[in-house]
Formats: sequence, structure tokens, C-alpha cells
Amino acid sequence: MEANSSRELEARNYLEKHRIMELLTYLASALLFFRPEKPREYLISILERLRTAKVSGVAFPFFMDNSNIAAMFQMLDSSNKGSISFIQYKEALKTLGLCTADEVLKDDGHGITCEKFMCEVNKKTQEICGKTKGKDSESYRSAAELLLLH
Repeated sequence: MEANSSRELEARNYLEKHRIMELLTYLASALLFFRPEKPREYLISILERLRTAKVSGVAFPFFMDNSNIAAMFQMLDSSNKGSISFIQYKEALKTLGLCTADEVLKDDGHGITCEKFMCEVNKKTQEICGKTKGKDSESYRSAAELLLLH
């Protein structure tokens, strides 16, 4: 039994070290969001772009425009209230790779409107892209790194 728990711990450490679960979550989220006709080819193209971003030090292209962000908001706002909860907002940012699980975000107690959601997603994207001037940058917590190119 001890050998099994040791192997499980070893496997868990490996997955955490290489951020495999985050990568799989990101890939699955992108797949479900975009629902491409050829899902395997789509996943391969994402992985190729991630590899290119890692090798070149260039930021991974953020491939969501405002219409995609608005569509994501509408999926989150299934009751058409015009706002989503702070928890939904934070989970969406984590799914998009725009915040980490331990990042502290300020909850003002109000719901997040579509306008605010789009603004914040675009702002966080710009912040990340501003930090991706190359691998030698002191602040190389880039979009590529946040998108699991550890």
C-alpha cells in the first residue's frame, strides 16, 4: 500500500511541477468554448502555438475578441440578469489564464456586468502582453507562461 501512495505522490508532484492539469483544463475550456469542427487539429494547433511562443519568447496570441468575451459572459449569465457573481468572474479569468488560483482580486460586493467583464478581460490581457517583451525580461510571467509553458 505504501508503494502505491508513494507513486501517487510522485505522480501528483510531477503533474504539479509541469502544470499538466492547468494545461488540460485550458485545452478543454478552449475546445468547449470554440467547438471547432476538427477538435484534434484545433488542439494540435494550440499546442504548436504554445511551443512557438515558448521557443521564441513571443507572447502566445490571445485569440478572443470582444464578441467572444461577450459570448462567454452570456454563457455565465444563464439567467439573463445582466450580471454574474464575483466567483463566476474569477473562475472565468482563471479559465482564460488571466489570473492564478491564489491571486487576490477585490470584490466590491456588486455583480460583474458584461461591460465590466469585457473591460477587465481586456485590461488583464494587456497587462500580460505588456510583460511579454521576451524571455530575458524580469517580468517574464508572460501570457505563454500563464498559458502553461512552464
